[in-house]
Amino acid sequence: MKLADTRIAMLVGPGFEDLEFWAVYMRLKEEGAQIDIVGMSAGVEYTGKSGGLTAETEVAAADVDPATVDAVLVPGGWTPDKIRRDETVLDLVREAHEAGTIIGLICHAGLVGISAGIVEGSDATGSKGIKDDLINAGANWVDEPAFRDGNIVWGRVVADIPDYNRVLVDTLAEHS
Repeated sequence: MKLADTRIAMLVGPGFEDLEFWAVYMRLKEEGAQIDIVGMSAGVEYTGKSGGLTAETEVAAADVDPATVDAVLVPGGWTPDKIRRDETVLDLVREAHEAGTIIGLICHAGLVGISAGIVEGSDATGSKGIKDDLINAGANWVDEPAFRDGNIVWGRVVADIPDYNRVLVDTLAEHS
């Protein structure tokens, strides 16, 4: 288990992309990571974008000390556009990034990175639906399945989850 001593804050919110949350969550758990499901508030159950899966927040973003986590991960779907409006979420992502913590952004999750002010000058990918947003925020668009730039791990779309998971696991194992 490569991630036995790794603690992850995994954000979730309304309309999260089911697979970008659960497939990533399960892969990291398989490697032994401790994952806290984090949202704007604790104890809220959200339904995924496809309507079949749910996830319940265990901790509010305001209650996560960025110094105590090895990564902050954001799934795509409609969640990024919703949670990017919450200052506590943005503070968590921004402070974790500034501390050198790994930030995982897949698909539309780059919207959270944009609002947190952490993408300027970074190579970035995601859904083509946010390509212009990333470029306008000062990122360099790269059309690749998954990669790491500094302490940000980027994933493009659902089909690229296996690549994203590989880069995440390798990065976190190296970082721990």
